Amino acid sequence: MAARSVILGIDLGTTSVKAALVESAPGDPSGFLVLASCARAARAEAAAQSAAAGPQGREQDVSRIIQALNECLAALPQQLLQEVCGIGVSGQMHGVMFWKTGQGCEWTEGGASPLFEPRAVSHLVTWQDGRCSSEFLASLPRPESHLSVASGFGCATIFWLSKNSPEFLKSYDAVGTIHDYVVAMLCGLPRSLMCDQNAASWGYFNTQSQSWNLEILRTSGFPIHLLPDIAEAGSLAGRTSRAWFGVPKGTRVGVALGDLQASVYSCMAQRTDAVLNISTSVQLATSMPPGFQPAQTPDPTAPVTYFPYFDRTYLAVAASLNGGNVLAAFVHMLVQWMADLGLEVEEPTVYSCMIQAAAQQRDTCLTITPTVWGERHLPDQLASVTRISSSDLSLGHVTRALCRGIVQNLHSMLPFQQLKEWGVERVIGSGSALSRNEVLKQEVQRAFPFPVCFGQDVDAAVGAALVMLRRNLNQKES
Repeated sequence: MAARSVILGIDLGTTSVKAALVESAPGDPSGFLVLASCARAARAEAAAQSAAAGPQGREQDVSRIIQALNECLAALPQQLLQEVCGIGVSGQMHGVMFWKTGQGCEWTEGGASPLFEPRAVSHLVTWQDGRCSSEFLASLPRPESHLSVASGFGCATIFWLSKNSPEFLKSYDAVGTIHDYVVAMLCGLPRSLMCDQNAASWGYFNTQSQSWNLEILRTSGFPIHLLPDIAEAGSLAGRTSRAWFGVPKGTRVGVALGDLQASVYSCMAQRTDAVLNISTSVQLATSMPPGFQPAQTPDPTAPVTYFPYFDRTYLAVAASLNGGNVLAAFVHMLVQWMADLGLEVEEPTVYSCMIQAAAQQRDTCLTITPTVWGERHLPDQLASVTRISSSDLSLGHVTRALCRGIVQNLHSMLPFQQLKEWGVERVIGSGSALSRNEVLKQEVQRAFPFPVCFGQDVDAAVGAALVMLRRNLNQKES
């Protein structure tokens, strides 16, 4: 009997870390089985943000993210981990972290197998970071790319640091996303390696030439020596330099993928599918036909952008900054109000009660525009509540309107009629915020003129594993 091909998929999200063990379905080359999965809350918001970033800064503690990853791996079946022959990794796009080559982690004995812990690393400046004002972004050089540059994008953050905290950059010689870092540590890479999906999400990357805008960046004083090497999405990054939670030394590791692309890969069965991912943020994506090339002039006001997928194809994406984070902010507000009134209630209890109340309130006239964090194409747009009447002030009304507003905001970015024109026939919903919110599911089904089905909370981790399984398992490293 042939040996099993078990793949470990990992997704390093904004609010949680997920891992899944996947193998091919017997007798079905396109099918797969999820053998086991695990998710752990990251709880990684940095206690102290960089002082210079001000209140708009959004940073996470890398040690806490890796701790959540270690907890996920420790919870998976040890016997299956020992059978892993490949690792696929994805994670939150746009963000940036720094480390010192050769000193980015320390390997320690963690019970039955070694594990690594971050050492000479910075905080992760996440995609939610708002330190780059509209005025600052306007001062940056125009990219040679079809994608605009926004606050929270890696290159914009590095520009900001080079102008506002130049001493900070002298402490590090490697840079990447959080998932690039994990791949580099697992493989002991001498230089940071990044796929074109993540590079495009940073800005100043040309997807046609597959290269950074080096001349533009160099003449603007950007520290180009930090930029990662580029690899094609779906290729190998290397092999594990040590055994890790039972995963054998020498196991193949794929170059880190964008979580959007990984989620789409796990869900999109046909080109006529669109994938709606609602986690901390929201993405609605569908594939463009082979040969499609976006216009090479960035349009900062365009609500739909085109992100690289695989094999030089593109996804049309409406990417909203306002998703599960809006619901989390609402819950936090309610908890804070109750604390001000002398009542102590846990956030999970509030979340459960408000979803239950909204499920009983099937409709509302209350209208909420939930853009608490603005949008990349409308950075100065804030949230609003309209059509307020005395009959629509219950918790059920407000929660129903909030969930509806998240979906309607997405519709304003990518009208569903446009999906029809592109040939979309079905929508597949995925993501942690959607998987645990029945009211949000109802609003998605109500809004879309297509059949809607729902995936799993671990779609991105599964997608990263599937890319490894289908594209790399039988390939030899170059």
